[in-house]
Amino acid sequence: MRVTGQVMVFAPAPELTITIEQAGDDTHIHLHAGGQGIWQARMIATLGVPVALCTAFGGETGRVLEPLTAAEGVWLRTVTSGGRSAAYVHDRRDGERVELARSPAEPMPRHELDELYGLALTEGLRATVSVLSGTRDPHVIEPDVYRRLAGDLRRNDGLVVADLTGDYLDAVLESGLDFLKVSHEELVESGRAPDDSQEALVKALRELHEEGAQTVAVSRAEKPALVYLDGEIHEVRLPSLEPADHRGAGDSMTAGVAATMAQGGDMRTAIRIGGAAGAVNVTRHGLGTGRASVISKLMEEVELVPLSQQQTRKASSAARNDGAGRAARKRGAGAAGKQEAGRSA
Repeated sequence: MRVTGQVMVFAPAPELTITIEQAGDDTHIHLHAGGQGIWQARMIATLGVPVALCTAFGGETGRVLEPLTAAEGVWLRTVTSGGRSAAYVHDRRDGERVELARSPAEPMPRHELDELYGLALTEGLRATVSVLSGTRDPHVIEPDVYRRLAGDLRRNDGLVVADLTGDYLDAVLESGLDFLKVSHEELVESGRAPDDSQEALVKALRELHEEGAQTVAVSRAEKPALVYLDGEIHEVRLPSLEPADHRGAGDSMTAGVAATMAQGGDMRTAIRIGGAAGAVNVTRHGLGTGRASVISKLMEEVELVPLSQQQTRKASSAARNDGAGRAARKRGAGAAGKQEAGRSA
């Protein structure tokens, strides 16, 4: 039985994050549950939407990760893996993140992977929206798992959202998606776009739609995100805010979109809330964090501006400037002619 308004997040490879910070003369060490799926689930829960997180924990890091994840306000559905979970240590005492060490996740054995797939399928069939998140360690899980899961969920009337790249992205496009978020760096690195110019990214967005993604958004760091929506490309215009940490904006955007879709919101509203969630996230140091009240207020300032409208405005402005230039040149020529006539007289 489907639970209206619930989201399932598939996060096969969570990470234990250890961050060192300086506060005056004191050194602080922070331990958190991390990884794309956990950051997304955290933001979905922040927006007040019930979320079931399907994941696996293993080894010493997994034993630390599990209670940290449970404290995030999500409904945890887990498999115990024989391989260790990933972990990293970041030093942020000088204000910038410096990775001191990272231990990657180990591959999931077949029986444990089957168990995780079963959990994700069960919870995905109950949820309104399912979010398929990726992993930094592609050896952990085969791309075909994503293809099967997306297909099984969509065949049973589930809405599927993904934030994936590379072989994982290729796999889920075969089954189709309701919403896809990618970054411009990922499009360039994967060869889907030759460069990060607007023209190249727009072409890639249209091609991703043709391959199976109904709505597609590409984040562009400090530039407005581009979205393919209802056959047209839009810029997502956000208020200008000074970032504290640029990481996590894309994951928060995906989470905001999924949370809104689960609550029955239309896609335009979902993208505006997603944009606001991403904007709020970068003003904070915690990934996938923010306050729902702040996001709701900021959403009022988010605009979806069609590129065709911008191009029309630019063309009109160019025409006005060109017309003004011709008039000025004409006036100048007229004045010069009068001066020459005066000298001749």
